[in-house]
Amino acid sequence: MDLSKYFLYASSLTTAGVIVAVVVYYLFGRQLQTTKTIDNATPPDEDKTPLLQLRLQAHERMIIFVDRINPANLLLRLHQQGIEISALQLMAVNEIKTEFQHNITQQLYLEAGTWNVIRKLKDDTIAMVNNAVKNLPVDASGVELSKKVLHYMSEIDENPYELTIGLIKQDIHQLF
Repeated sequence: MDLSKYFLYASSLTTAGVIVAVVVYYLFGRQLQTTKTIDNATPPDEDKTPLLQLRLQAHERMIIFVDRINPANLLLRLHQQGIEISALQLMAVNEIKTEFQHNITQQLYLEAGTWNVIRKLKDDTIAMVNNAVKNLPVDASGVELSKKVLHYMSEIDENPYELTIGLIKQDIHQLF
């Protein structure tokens, strides 16, 4: 008879253990499932939205930068009546460098190749202004510098500023 009491006692403990395990599973299992659901409630695409916005803004700013250093816009914006060649040269170079420094952090959101093209365009624009000054007399006016740079730009088959903006646009289209 001791054996039957033992089996009865063991089966009641096993039944009680199973009931406790089921209750614990339903109480805590559902709570864990709810926590996982809340954690995963944000779709992965929405997690990327702020980064996408930053990347788009960076591309927009780089298009503005390229447009602002385009000699046709830069020299027109900086032109003052009777300005000397050295003053216009200094203003143009400083404007390009300031614009670039203002936008330097945007490289974080651009393709490395695109950033290198933009940086080279900046350097080439400064070199173009400086080279144009070398070929003009010291007493030349700012208007003569503008004419020289714009004449040089008109001789180029493909406008590097438009090509760079096209490259930036291609990068934007790759984001979608």
